[in-house]
Amino acid sequence: MDRTVIDSFDTSRFEASRNRLASLAYRLLGSAADAEDAVQDAFLHWQAADRPQIKVPEAWLTKVVTNLCLDRLRSAQVRRERTVGPWLPEPLLDGDPMLGPADTFEQRESVSLAVLTLMERLSPVERAVYVLREAFSYSHAEIAEILDVTKSASQQHLHRARRHITTARRGGGEADPASARRIVEEFLAAASSGRTDQLVALLTDDATGISDSNGAGLAKTLLRYDTPQRVAAMVRAGFRPTPAKRRLVGGTPAVHYALVNGAPAMLFVLGDQVIGSVTFDVSDGQIATVRGIGSPARLARLTEAWRQHVPDTPLISQW
Repeated sequence: MDRTVIDSFDTSRFEASRNRLASLAYRLLGSAADAEDAVQDAFLHWQAADRPQIKVPEAWLTKVVTNLCLDRLRSAQVRRERTVGPWLPEPLLDGDPMLGPADTFEQRESVSLAVLTLMERLSPVERAVYVLREAFSYSHAEIAEILDVTKSASQQHLHRARRHITTARRGGGEADPASARRIVEEFLAAASSGRTDQLVALLTDDATGISDSNGAGLAKTLLRYDTPQRVAAMVRAGFRPTPAKRRLVGGTPAVHYALVNGAPAMLFVLGDQVIGSVTFDVSDGQIATVRGIGSPARLARLTEAWRQHVPDTPLISQW
C-alpha cells in the first residue's frame, strides 16, 4: 500500500480518538489549553511510532496521553504555580466535546469544577487512577497496564482518591434544570438589589467564594472568601456596575444563564466575547460555592463555544 495512503489512514484513526483523548487530558490537567497541547504531543508520538506493531491503538494512545499528562502534573513549573494559593480549573460550556462522556453521574461529576478542584489535592497517580476508573470505566487491570503499576496498587490509589474527594466534597447531588435556573435568577436579583442579607439567605452556612478578579480588574492572586457574609459582600461589590468597571471591560455586557461543566452559571457577554463566568455549586437548594473567573486565558475556549451557541434571552440585557 502507498505510504501516503497509510499515513492518511493512521491520521484518521488518531483523529477518531481526539475528542476522547482531549476529555481525558482535560480531566487530568484541568486546563483545556494544556489538554490540547498534550493531545498534540501524543499525535507526534503516534506519527513517530512503528504503528503496524501497535495492536490496540486506542489503548496505546490512552497510555501515551495519560503519561504525558502525568509528566506535566509532576513538573516543577506546575508545582510552583499550583502551590502558591488557590487554583481554578478552566470552565467549559456544556456541550463542549472536551467534557467527554456524561452518561453516568460519576462521569458528569468527574468533570465538575468542584471535583476538578478537589483533584488538585491528589497525587498525580491517584488523579489518573480516579479519572480512568470513574470517568472512563477502565478496569484495574487496564489501569495497571496504562500506569505501569500493579492491580492492587491501582485499587489502593482509587480508594485513597475517593476518600479524599468524598471527605472534602460539598453539595447535594445534581440540581434539576428548573431549580438550577431559579437559583441563578434569585442570586442575580439579590446581587443586584444592594442588600447582602438577601444574598446570605441563598448561601449555605459554610459557603465559600473564590475569584480571580477584584471587581476592578484582574487580581494578582486568587481571592478567597470563607463565610456567607464575606461571600455576599464580595458578590455585591463585584456586581455593582460603575462607569470605571464599564470602561475597564469596554462596555455594558449582557448577563446570560448557562451550564458550565454541568453546573448553573452566569456568563457576562460583551458582543461575542465572554468576559466573565460565575458558577455555582448547589447543595439542597442553596449555594455552597461561588466561583468567579474573568481571566481571558481561562475563558478563551468557553468564548469559542459561546460563539457557536444560540443563547436564551439574557437575564440582564445590559449590566
